[in-house]
Amino acid sequence: MTALSSDLLPSGGHVVTRNRALDPPWRDGGNMSGGHMVTKRLTKRVVEALAPRDERYVVWDSDLKGFGVRISPQGRRTYLARFRTHGGSDRLMALAPHGVITAEEARERARLAIAEAAQGGDPQADKMERRGEMTMGELCELYMAEGTAMKKASTLKIDRIRIDRHIKPRVGRMKLSDVSRADIQRLMIDVGNGRIRAEATPHTRGGKHAAARTVGLLGGIFSFAIERKLMTENPVRGLKRYKDNRRDRFLSPAEMARLGDVLIELEKDGGDPRHINIIRLLLLTGARKNEIAHLKWSEVDLERGLLRLQDSKTGAKTIRLGAPAIRLMTGLRANGSVYVFPDRRHPKRPVANLDWAWVNIRKRAEMEDLRIHDLRHSFASAGLAGGEGLPLIGKLLGHSHISTTSRYAHLADDPLKAAADRISELVAMELMPTLVADTSSDPDI
Repeated sequence: MTALSSDLLPSGGHVVTRNRALDPPWRDGGNMSGGHMVTKRLTKRVVEALAPRDERYVVWDSDLKGFGVRISPQGRRTYLARFRTHGGSDRLMALAPHGVITAEEARERARLAIAEAAQGGDPQADKMERRGEMTMGELCELYMAEGTAMKKASTLKIDRIRIDRHIKPRVGRMKLSDVSRADIQRLMIDVGNGRIRAEATPHTRGGKHAAARTVGLLGGIFSFAIERKLMTENPVRGLKRYKDNRRDRFLSPAEMARLGDVLIELEKDGGDPRHINIIRLLLLTGARKNEIAHLKWSEVDLERGLLRLQDSKTGAKTIRLGAPAIRLMTGLRANGSVYVFPDRRHPKRPVANLDWAWVNIRKRAEMEDLRIHDLRHSFASAGLAGGEGLPLIGKLLGHSHISTTSRYAHLADDPLKAAADRISELVAMELMPTLVADTSSDPDI
């Protein structure tokens, strides 16, 4: 006698079975004892009309032999496929609960499983093997643990947010082999429309920019999986994405003058001098926000006109100060903190609330679309307007790309310092005229 092996059944479940001597259920042609019943074609209406009993029982489809539905005493209905392998073993495979898939979808899955078995395959064994396959959520965690050695802590923080708030809610439970380009496209659309944000947490930011960056992160995660031989194809490849919308917004001379006036007005009205001077230094140096906001006194060398940053987005970095920037920093008072701009409540920390202060500053300047990072663009724009070459400006901004940096390697420090002076003087003329050097007695001017 050949009976169904209990280890092939879903955990905790059992089906009353018959041995072959008493004929398998699909040969019976009608109602039978032993917990089996053959009915007409299984449809949504038929399946939902089946009433639970004291014990689980199975109803087999009359059209597709080997396709059935199991009803538990609690009323749960699970679609099944029964087949015999070429080795002579009977298999019973749970397909999916009713409601998760429709009766017709279950019928098609059963048909494919039975056909595979008839051709020598074993879909039940394949399913058991797939249970051990990694999910997308597990891949994301492996990537964060072992695939991000070259990333900065700030970048990893953003990656974690995108994984937890955008990727996992949509595809985290999917097996790697199940993730398709269509799944990634739907995820991108949902993030772009803010749908995942509403489902996960009200504080999650969606939008097309977030969607583009999330898909970019997924591309890197899949590439990592391919390197580890966990996947063979990258489902992001070939996907038409939203544009990243990297903006090249910069201040015109009139806008720079207006921003300078606003900063002077705020200073007179008792505005926070830390926030005001950080904004000025960002414009005078082209530095990134945290390179100035988190600046330490130990990194300041005013005698040589340098900021020697221990860390930045691209690692250790040197920023050359133009003459107006040196004059501005010379006027800053020592505050007893390691930071040039410390937090008032916690002097051992850098200044807080800069972003909120910036919202107020740009509103007063009537430039609400202006980001803090656009001040960096404005420094570069002022340099180009003053006739400086792109290599000099790239060197001053500290671009990290190897091919770009290598083009600047032959430049000496003297022309760089001169370029920093000229650009900063141009910015200072509009931003804060008192920082402009008095050159009336200089014979070379």
